[in-house]
Amino acid sequence: MYSHRPRRRFGQNFLIDAGYIERIVEAISPHLSDRVIEIGPGLGAMTGPLLERLDSLHVVEIDRDIVARLAARFPGERLVVHQGDALQFDFGAMGSGLRLVGNLPYNISTPMLFHTASFASCVRDCHFMLQEEVVDRMAAKPGGKSFGRLSVMLQYRFRVEKLFDVPPRAFRPVPRVNSALARLTPHAVLPAPAQDESLLAQVVNKAFSQRRKTVRNALADYATTQELAALGLDAQLRPENLSLEDFVRVANAIASRAGQA
Repeated sequence: MYSHRPRRRFGQNFLIDAGYIERIVEAISPHLSDRVIEIGPGLGAMTGPLLERLDSLHVVEIDRDIVARLAARFPGERLVVHQGDALQFDFGAMGSGLRLVGNLPYNISTPMLFHTASFASCVRDCHFMLQEEVVDRMAAKPGGKSFGRLSVMLQYRFRVEKLFDVPPRAFRPVPRVNSALARLTPHAVLPAPAQDESLLAQVVNKAFSQRRKTVRNALADYATTQELAALGLDAQLRPENLSLEDFVRVANAIASRAGQA
């Protein structure tokens, strides 16, 4: 293993525990011909075990020093290194049936999840290590404080599973928070299709930007109390009490109304 000083600006916390690395690889269960892309491979702790079970592997890494070290450590015909920011990476250019994996830096985890969701049609599944609190929000059900914008918009695209927790001691440097491995599997058929997905995103964002308000007040720019009641929704509820299907119903009603105008 090469020595490397973790860089705070890249949110580098390297997974070093061999036992947890093995558990993660087993959860991914890669097969030789799978099209796997590792986001943020770092010093290659998971890259090596993945390559043992794959014909080839693509990685996306922003740190130029790490890119050079990965290129020196692994054969170029089997490891393809893409130097750059994963938040700007065009996963769609890599084909279909992609399997995305990675220990995502905490400082970009939410925008990275939304970026990934925009390529859901190209993805077979994702296995991401994230802050445990983020995974709890991703998988949250309506009615709890963890349920919010991230829950709704990811569950619109994916079935989200929290697989297992990973303690701080499994990383260097040791983070101050617990982590967890999440699996995201795109829905074969969307459970609640939106007529206008950008409008759905706007409605959800508006609702949870004022989550302590009632639905009536939070969505006042979009629907009246009477219109919400016509959709079977109690305007006195808070946004966290609405389901994904409820938000889609609201967005579709707004889209239909706009189309009739």
